[in-house]
Amino acid sequence: MDKPDLVSRHLARNLIALRQVRALTQEALAKAADVPRSTIANLESGDGNPSLAVLVKVARALQTSIDELTASPRAKVRRWAAADLGAHSRGRGVTTRDLVPEPMPEEVMELMEFAPGAVMAGTPHLPGTREYFSCIEGAVTIFVAGERFELAAGDVLGFPGNVPHSYRNTGAGKARGVSIVVLAKAGV
Repeated sequence: MDKPDLVSRHLARNLIALRQVRALTQEALAKAADVPRSTIANLESGDGNPSLAVLVKVARALQTSIDELTASPRAKVRRWAAADLGAHSRGRGVTTRDLVPEPMPEEVMELMEFAPGAVMAGTPHLPGTREYFSCIEGAVTIFVAGERFELAAGDVLGFPGNVPHSYRNTGAGKARGVSIVVLAKAGV
């Protein structure tokens, strides 16, 4: 475990890097985190000793975790073999696999593979959720709130995730697509 003065330096380095990657000024980050700009400047100097509440606010404003804010320098590279990812059988003839194997708190990204004639009912989400389906091979029909949408390779359909929806492979061969669900925040 790192010493407290090292954690402050890691926090300073990571905070500056994350703020710059997101093209935020200290003032803009302070406003988003609901803290004084001087607090951000103090943290970035490496002299800050923030409370947990301040760390939570800053992490939330940067859409990251406290762990990432305070992490020591290291290469965050990891390779997953296809066999490690695991496929999930859903519906009749539909297999899904996570595209991003690490937790993504506000998104679900899956590769969907449809056998010929495969059918799957969509999972209803909170109001405000948005779903996107990009057909990458074959033909997929998506029914959204009773309306039918035919998709061929390259087509993308965006729709509210809280309404009834389902997927069907309407082609003669297999079909594949990428599903991205941007989850609504509860209580918003």
